[in-house]
Amino acid sequence: MLYWLSGLAEGGDIFNLFRYITFRAGAAFFTALLFGFFFGRPLINFLRRKQKKGQPIRDDGPETHFTKAGTPTMGGLLILSALLVSTLLWARLDSPYIWIVLFVTYGFGLIGFADDYAKVTKQNTRGVSSRVRLLIGLVIAAIAGAAAAYVHPAELTNQLALPVFKNVLVNLGFVFVPFAVIVIVGAANAVNLTDGLDGLAVMPVMIAAATFGIIAYFVGNINFSDYLGLHYVPGTGEILVFTAALIGGGLGFLWYNAPPAAVFMGDTGSLALGGALGAIAVVTKHEIVLAIVGGLFVVEALSVIIQVAYFKRTGKRVFLMAPIHHHFEKKGWGEAQIVIRFWIISLILALIGLATLKVR
Repeated sequence: MLYWLSGLAEGGDIFNLFRYITFRAGAAFFTALLFGFFFGRPLINFLRRKQKKGQPIRDDGPETHFTKAGTPTMGGLLILSALLVSTLLWARLDSPYIWIVLFVTYGFGLIGFADDYAKVTKQNTRGVSSRVRLLIGLVIAAIAGAAAAYVHPAELTNQLALPVFKNVLVNLGFVFVPFAVIVIVGAANAVNLTDGLDGLAVMPVMIAAATFGIIAYFVGNINFSDYLGLHYVPGTGEILVFTAALIGGGLGFLWYNAPPAAVFMGDTGSLALGGALGAIAVVTKHEIVLAIVGGLFVVEALSVIIQVAYFKRTGKRVFLMAPIHHHFEKKGWGEAQIVIRFWIISLILALIGLATLKVR
């Protein structure tokens, strides 16, 4: 919104700064961060009053989690509010890619909110039916995938770009939209499964967002994309503003979510942020790189799939408990130890993902 003030610029005055994506990204970061710091405590107090007993704790979960009873959930509202305000203020709103990512983010955010609301009102861990959540998520992702295919440059429409291989595109044709659905829904649910310990999901999400902010900026800049041998997608550079706002809002939330958490992100935040990462990967043509950068989320999701499939087949378990972070809890690892080690893994994977931009 404030980008349009650049039209008032004459020479080197301050309004000229609004033309630069990097300046607006920095402004978006600090706007969201200050929003989180300012509204964090009032929101937590409001959620505590309304929820009373807080998020229900699984009876079969690690014993250390029983001490968290009464902690309010839906803390993702803080991130999503900061993200929305900051993005609308600082991003160019004539970019269709911004609206696609916002649509997915807040569509999945509404699914998560409904699920969290059902859990706290009924005081059980079931929430909204998984089939209903999946169906709505599929519809949202399909709309986003079709929109991305429509606004992509003609030479990139329905194409899958392969990392490392320069100028290689795989024409998915009508399969592109289902593929985009798998990426977006898969990312949303993978982040959701990862959100099981204080601070565990939000930092890897911010690391992935920072990585994809850089990718979006390079892909949306013809000079950088030409130099790196990337497929140029004009307009995606604005996503850097969105990811900067996400990081700022995430840090504001982490201030209150750091162990011991004063509030949980809930499905409200985890589904929304995971969906956002999936949508960004689709519009920037870096879907496969998401599997690298978000490798931690992939492992968390795979641990659940493997556990369920193996148990149904043999009646035995591969892991002491799934997702895999609970397996390490059962083995005696401390919560902070698991969280920090998973953060380190996320950072390493993000660097590997960034390396694919130069390796051609």
